[in-house]
Amino acid sequence: MRRGLRFVPVAALAAVVAELAVFVGVGRAVGFGSAVLLVFAASLLGLVLLRREGMRAWRGFRAAAQAGAPPGPQVTDGLVGLLGALLLAVPGLVSGVVGLLLLVPPVRRLAGAGVRRATERRVSSMVAGDLFGPRRVRVRRGDAAPSAQPQEPAPTVVDGGRAIEGEIVER
Repeated sequence: MRRGLRFVPVAALAAVVAELAVFVGVGRAVGFGSAVLLVFAASLLGLVLLRREGMRAWRGFRAAAQAGAPPGPQVTDGLVGLLGALLLAVPGLVSGVVGLLLLVPPVRRLAGAGVRRATERRVSSMVAGDLFGPRRVRVRRGDAAPSAQPQEPAPTVVDGGRAIEGEIVER
């Protein structure tokens, strides 16, 4: 069992307490009926957006698959959109605000980049390459400091220097 899973019950309890505290605060500020109406409207909007975001994610995935492009960017964008709509559909003011923020394009791109990084850390580099395409790395030019270690001997050339087919296996 993963270490982070032991905090799920505590986090769920904290989320419920935060939702209740915010609801009571908003209820005192604008009235109980208005607060209930606000939660109901946000949940209804979330349900409508949940269907729209699901269809959008499916269309993006299909278009990427048909074009032969890596589906990862469309999948992560779709997942973030679905999570935002789902959080908006769940009754609660805090979850509604977080869900609404996840539907705003700059926040959505930022969250999608986080999902991509987390996915790349958890899957093999081959699977990550299939999902997201080749990785981009930044290389900076500069003066390399001379190394204090002795130079390695030149590699031994086998079979006349022809390429050998194979695959890289990570251990």
